[in-house]
Amino acid sequence: MALTPSKMMPLGTRAPDFCLPDTVSAKELCLQDLRGEVATVIMFICNHCPFVKHVQRELVRLGEEYPAQGVSLVAISSNDVVNYPDDSPQNMKAMAIDLGYTFPYLYDENQQVARLYDAACTPDFYIFDQALKCAYRGQLDDSRPGNDIPVTGKDLRHALDTLLAGQAVDPDQKPSVGCNIKWKA
Repeated sequence: MALTPSKMMPLGTRAPDFCLPDTVSAKELCLQDLRGEVATVIMFICNHCPFVKHVQRELVRLGEEYPAQGVSLVAISSNDVVNYPDDSPQNMKAMAIDLGYTFPYLYDENQQVARLYDAACTPDFYIFDQALKCAYRGQLDDSRPGNDIPVTGKDLRHALDTLLAGQAVDPDQKPSVGCNIKWKA
């Protein structure tokens, strides 16, 4: 595992469009169909990363709490499944069902979507406003495996709550940190 920070997409960048298969429903889903009325959260995650495992329950809570307020959440895994079989679509589906993800868990087989978003790590979080402009990119919160800080999602929640209040998100944002995306050779 290589500890890797987010590359921090420039604020105001329009969300790159995509269509990817959802591992649970087996349907191809596109950003335009998934976008929220107020905000859209795009999360690059995977099954095997200890940083993602550390925050999975908070992702479930976010998926239970925010959609009723006009926020959609979308998870994408872009890892090389040949060398990291735990991240295969079958295992993604099993994990999503086991954890109770209420949001789609999409598979980016050719890694093109991760490249479009300049995603670097798992987890890597992006929030886009109702116009699909990047309002936040950074960490979920200050918790990391082994640092004894509780997982609360405070940074991501604060950004979402600010957008829900019709205000601009503070541009002072901390990068997420996690395992590097496992790129294909």
